[in-house]
Amino acid sequence: MPGHAPSRAAGNEDIAPHHHGPVDPTVPLGDEPLDRAGVVSFALACVTPPTASREERDETVGIETEWFVVDRRAVDRPVPPERTGRALAAIAHAPADTAQDTGDAGGKGSPGDAGGADLVGTVLPGGSRLTFEPGGQLELSGPPATLSAALAATAADLRLVRAALAQDGLALIGMGTDPLRAGICQTTASRYAAMGDHFRAGGGAAGEAMMFSTASVQVNLDLGADPVDAERRFQLAHTVGPVLTAMFAASPALAGRRTGWHCTRQSIWAGIDASRTGSVLDIPPDTDSGLAARWARYLLAAPLMMTAIPGRRDADGHRADHEEHFVASTAGHTLADWLDGHGPVDRPPTVDDLRYHATTLFPPVRPRGWWEIRYLDAQPGDGWQVAVAVTTALLTDPVASAGAAVACEPVTRHWSAAATVAMGDPALARAGADCLALAVDALRRAGSTEELLGAVERFAQRYTLRGRCPADDLSERLAQNGPAGLLREEAQSCVPAA
Repeated sequence: MPGHAPSRAAGNEDIAPHHHGPVDPTVPLGDEPLDRAGVVSFALACVTPPTASREERDETVGIETEWFVVDRRAVDRPVPPERTGRALAAIAHAPADTAQDTGDAGGKGSPGDAGGADLVGTVLPGGSRLTFEPGGQLELSGPPATLSAALAATAADLRLVRAALAQDGLALIGMGTDPLRAGICQTTASRYAAMGDHFRAGGGAAGEAMMFSTASVQVNLDLGADPVDAERRFQLAHTVGPVLTAMFAASPALAGRRTGWHCTRQSIWAGIDASRTGSVLDIPPDTDSGLAARWARYLLAAPLMMTAIPGRRDADGHRADHEEHFVASTAGHTLADWLDGHGPVDRPPTVDDLRYHATTLFPPVRPRGWWEIRYLDAQPGDGWQVAVAVTTALLTDPVASAGAAVACEPVTRHWSAAATVAMGDPALARAGADCLALAVDALRRAGSTEELLGAVERFAQRYTLRGRCPADDLSERLAQNGPAGLLREEAQSCVPAA
């Protein structure tokens, strides 16, 4: 299995348990002072593949699925994480030492802070780690494995979770945004309080909507066989991004109203500071336009969201606890400012500060020692399996990758059309049909199961080849039944058969 740099699982983007990064001796650890050379070394570790050749390693994928939790008897009410945790108590049997804090300083998931503390950090039989989002969404994050193994393990863990929740009248709903309930904060953790303060100081509601009202399917892919292959894969992940966003758009409503978007989740991300959510590829070329240099400049130029208040120390100066406390940064200081002595607090930054800062940046494809594909909506039912399989096939199979680059090149910058009209855009629909055909061929070459191939082909027939996406179905059902009726239908369809 390839090494992965600072890791992420289940929306918890600070330190993820399932991807262990390469040790870079040039990067000081923890509380060591940070300088620009340290930023460059950190960035280089995030984009540099392990030394093993393609023949010596298996291609792996990590799957992260986020879900809204709904009470089938009262779909209009938020479900507190404490209730979710109680419903899942029977499967929350992991030893305490496996429930490490993998909290996301960037606001998309904290294990233990959003409630259900006995549940958070549990590792299910298939390897998925359970965590909560700040708005109470439940997330399952699986370890890296071959595509077939990762899909099977995540599916098995989801069946276990759904069955346990059903005993308490709860269900998991897969959509990119909550179509009915206004998102509320379900945590008192200081990192989320600081994040909320930062977003409110900026004057926009998009940041809090992202925290409390969105859900995604995230696909974590290996960097590539070598640095050249890694850069090619990174470029391709952006080239196919609008097509995949449109193909799997599944968020036509938010907080009880239709928004006019097929992918409302993307509209929310677009409303957040572009220096935090824009593509790393948008960083202007410099004397060194390599990927590591671009990521380093992105890290340096983005405004700081929060800073950590050092915790207690023992007599030897080591941390006496694992809890971090944060204060919001609202004056617009960047990491570069801080390195130059003009930061938000009266101390120099450390490598830990850089790591936290990196977790508060949300480009559509984020370098973490693997590629985080962050632009896919959560999918109704088991549609997440198709989204993961198609994305993985297009980005990792050499034949499919070459074909997808050609098919998607004409629409490589069509992010707005992808989010607004999705497959209703003829150019995106043509590229989507080509990409699905390429993905099916790649999956067949990889020996995928007939069940998975059938699911992808049924998705193509139901949606892509008809110029549609899941949001079209959801919109029609929304018009017929209203947002509450839509949630009731989805909740009922997700209840496991007795």
